[in-house]
Amino acid sequence: MSDTTNIFEEIPDDDTIGGRISRAREAAGLSVKDVAWRLGVKMATVKAWESDRSQPGSHRLSNLSGLLQVSLSWIIHGVGIGPSDLLADETNKEMTQQLDQLRLLHVETGQLIERLKGEVERIAQAR
Repeated sequence: MSDTTNIFEEIPDDDTIGGRISRAREAAGLSVKDVAWRLGVKMATVKAWESDRSQPGSHRLSNLSGLLQVSLSWIIHGVGIGPSDLLADETNKEMTQQLDQLRLLHVETGQLIERLKGEVERIAQAR
């Protein structure tokens, strides 16, 4: 999403606040224990947030959005920068690296085929 995008023109993420917190935590590669420790709360508190039995206070929401690298508006309203935006960038980089590696393997395979073809022709002529 670009910086010029109006978040009110986005289609909101229909998940609950707890569901968005859970998805963002997983996308960030953090455990419930990690989040609880970093925010200074109990694991049961984070689990309650993620299961929508309670909601974080405003100061915790702000810290949570920073910790999970998502926008506060995404956690609360489902619009803004969410984990899928960050994951898409990482996935794109990873796929580009894999394509580069595949291109290199393709070139090496072509060279190997030509080398083997030459060997087969040499052996056939030697007979």
